[in-house]
Amino acid sequence: MAALIAENFRFLSLFFKSKDVMIFNGLVALGTVGSEELFSVVAFNCPCSPARNYIYGLAAIGVPALALFLIGVIWNNHTWNLVAECHKRGTKNFSAAATFLLFGSIMGRASVAPITWSVISLLRGEAYICALSEFVKPSSLDKFPAEYGAEVLAKFPCRDVPENLTKFRDEVTRRLRYESQLFGWLLIGIVAVLVFLTKCLKHCCSPLSYRQEAYWAQYRSNEDKLFRRTAEVHSRILAAKNVKQFFGFVALDKEEKELVQEFPVEGVQPSPQWNAITGVYIYRENKGFPLYSRLHKWAKGVEGNGPTPEGHELLFLAS
Repeated sequence: MAALIAENFRFLSLFFKSKDVMIFNGLVALGTVGSEELFSVVAFNCPCSPARNYIYGLAAIGVPALALFLIGVIWNNHTWNLVAECHKRGTKNFSAAATFLLFGSIMGRASVAPITWSVISLLRGEAYICALSEFVKPSSLDKFPAEYGAEVLAKFPCRDVPENLTKFRDEVTRRLRYESQLFGWLLIGIVAVLVFLTKCLKHCCSPLSYRQEAYWAQYRSNEDKLFRRTAEVHSRILAAKNVKQFFGFVALDKEEKELVQEFPVEGVQPSPQWNAITGVYIYRENKGFPLYSRLHKWAKGVEGNGPTPEGHELLFLAS
């Protein structure tokens, strides 16, 4: 029971594992701000029609946010590692809490852009004013002419109103903009508090020291760079050999000829090896020594996913 509790608490370290993550999230947010500004200038055009305003205003906020969320899920490496893990091994090695928090990590990363979009939309206020102008109660406006109703209120965002309603249009716009910006600032505050609490829980529940976690982040980054670079060279050399076998020669530039001579490729890695280094990785120790990745685990010849009498596993998800 104690081991299960420790496992679940350590999985709280799913979010914001490195400075690289924070920088990436910042760049995503900045890109989203620019996209929202461009959308507002170029694309947003309130229909100023009853029943249509509400749908259009909500769609202007919600549909781009949904698209950005799905793009964030697709771009997250954890998504496809989880798919590979479920396809090859299932989720039998994860507790329910661990699986839930893994999904939480994916959803949290993917939420950066849509939350930014929603916040900027609310702070600007155009979509909110468009969506809710027709729902303002005429009785809440001092001396509002009784002959006008929701149809005229729906036209307030377009400024297409009679002269005697100009002051009411300004009041409604100011009131709705206030509400919209208030919701925007509240959303910023809620997200800031959640990020702060998550960071605190992450540092409190992490089984690694600060220096070891920094080393692990550097190792993952270097392993990924070297793996991609080596895979590119390996595939190029293998392709050159196969093309040469088919045509009898292969047209290589000077750099590629040097690569072929320097790194002889005899064959390809079998599928079991690829499967062994693919999937969700959780920090593990074997006989007191850390295993920093699936590739590291495979290179050390450690078999299986579950804890063994000789090995101890600390459930700590790589970012």
